Amino acid sequence: MRICVVGAGAIGGLMAAKLSLAGNEVTVIDQGAHLAAIQQNGLKLIWEDGSEHVAKMKAVGTAAEAGPQDLVILAVKAHFLDQVARDVDKLLDDGTMIMTVQNGMPWWYFHKLAGPLEGTQLKSLDPSGLLTRHIPAERIVGCVVYPAAAVTEPGVVKHVEGDRFPLGELDGTLSERAQKLHDLLVAAGFRSRVLDDIRSEVWLKAWGNLSFNPISALTHATLEDICTFPETRGLAATMMAEAQLIAEKLGVTFRHTIEKRIEGAQSVGKHKTSMLQDVEAGRSLETEALIGAILEMGKLVEVPSPAIEAVYACVKLLNKTMLMEHAGVTLRKAS
Repeated sequence: MRICVVGAGAIGGLMAAKLSLAGNEVTVIDQGAHLAAIQQNGLKLIWEDGSEHVAKMKAVGTAAEAGPQDLVILAVKAHFLDQVARDVDKLLDDGTMIMTVQNGMPWWYFHKLAGPLEGTQLKSLDPSGLLTRHIPAERIVGCVVYPAAAVTEPGVVKHVEGDRFPLGELDGTLSERAQKLHDLLVAAGFRSRVLDDIRSEVWLKAWGNLSFNPISALTHATLEDICTFPETRGLAATMMAEAQLIAEKLGVTFRHTIEKRIEGAQSVGKHKTSMLQDVEAGRSLETEALIGAILEMGKLVEVPSPAIEAVYACVKLLNKTMLMEHAGVTLRKAS
């Protein structure tokens, strides 16, 4: 299968390497030193057991260079999607599928969702409607990402833990193409399931993202640290309870309790969330996909979320300050 991964960062790089090593024709689109390293040496994947694998693949800087594909995996962060959406058409062929693997709420959440909010545009994620116009909803298959990984140096991705990529059609149908994608991921060494309600899975992951990511960004604490410190564990639980009320108003059912979700995060150990990694590297933060969109949904269903709003305000200001100062924020040893 011809597969193009747009954004070969932590998750995109992990997927690209495994899919390539499984014998697929993989192309990655990236930029800068990371792209140059992949072009020269291939993409090195260091698995959690310490084993190292080098995947050779086509690596380019533009969609035009990549050309038409059978599957496009959009693996850039949500706030960069508008930069790649305009050129998605250069990757499309008859029957090309588009899989989205962003953290947080997807811009397509209300597309093909039966009910009074069907077709509602999430202004926090797609303010101008550009994503909706350029990325056809009929081509999209949603996917929720559970592995944790990090780019440790240009051309090198280190897998931390996890291997699950559940997926599903936006309209809940158990389609042939969804099964084909499931089989593709399983053949590459991942675990997957085809779901008839991808949005409930999105919320299950977003439950943790909306709390643990911003708390870690503000405190520089790992997942384990947040979950074992009573005050931050309590704050995360409060934010998750507020989010659950919003989700349930939207018809979502949670198969886990808040406590079980927190215990799952604690079990990951001293892992830095993606938002904390971005804070330390001075990269723009996923504030809207992880938090802002949930607040927007809360307003749609008239559910107040004071704890989420407070944390959102703080992390949004942190993001603004970092961008204005062109700087990241890291801890240093006191003298």
